[in-house]
Amino acid sequence: MINNDNHVMTANKNNSVTYFIADLHLAQNRPDITACFLSFLKTDALNAQTLYILGDLFEYWIGDDDDSPFVAEIAQGLKQLADNGTAIYFIHGNRDFLLGKKYAQKAGMILLPEIDTINLHDQKIIIMHGDTLCTQDVGYQKFRKKSRSWWWQAMIKSLPLFVRRKIAEDYRKKSASATAMKSQEIMDVTDSEVVNSLSEHNSLLMIHGHTHRPNIHNVNVNGKQAKRIVLGDWYEQGSWLKFDKNGYQLLNAPLKKKPEHN
Repeated sequence: MINNDNHVMTANKNNSVTYFIADLHLAQNRPDITACFLSFLKTDALNAQTLYILGDLFEYWIGDDDDSPFVAEIAQGLKQLADNGTAIYFIHGNRDFLLGKKYAQKAGMILLPEIDTINLHDQKIIIMHGDTLCTQDVGYQKFRKKSRSWWWQAMIKSLPLFVRRKIAEDYRKKSASATAMKSQEIMDVTDSEVVNSLSEHNSLLMIHGHTHRPNIHNVNVNGKQAKRIVLGDWYEQGSWLKFDKNGYQLLNAPLKKKPEHN
């Protein structure tokens, strides 16, 4: 069930399965990740009721007018999954926040707010990409605020496609260099921000990505025991969270090289 003010998904089937993924950073220079993802869509995800993509599906996103065969292939794989009955929901990440309604429709995805709540197996869950939790990364938070403004996005989208592609490549290199120089503490979530978010949404379970540190953390929220589940990235393996009536578990699969065509 979807409410226009707040997305709510309730699992009614006892055997329903929901998957959560994030931080795939799909790019043409990593065909092994692409192959693993497309395989996941045709196997595990095919049997799921719902798939949530919590940001950074792509390494970068330059606009819905990107006409490359690569992004079309990803859209086709997702749309096929959606057409087979799996609902797909997408929350923007810090790399693909420009992904819009046009591409989402082509891929059969439903766009969600940057922070949302769902009801799953009688649990209220907060879902997000996770970058808003990293408040100690002051430099990034300043860029985030600017890049989410309408004027900045309008300016970027007005540039020719090849210019946007060059800007994205340059930003990716600078971001990697800057990240390498930051401390582990700055790159991780701020504990108080996690508690505040759980308390604000009256939830005892949070699922997010962004930090690339898959784990299940215990969190004390106003004297109550809560959980924070961090999704893994796909740099070294496929990684997803499986959630069904029996509970949840973080799973992974090895990356395989995409077969070359003769």
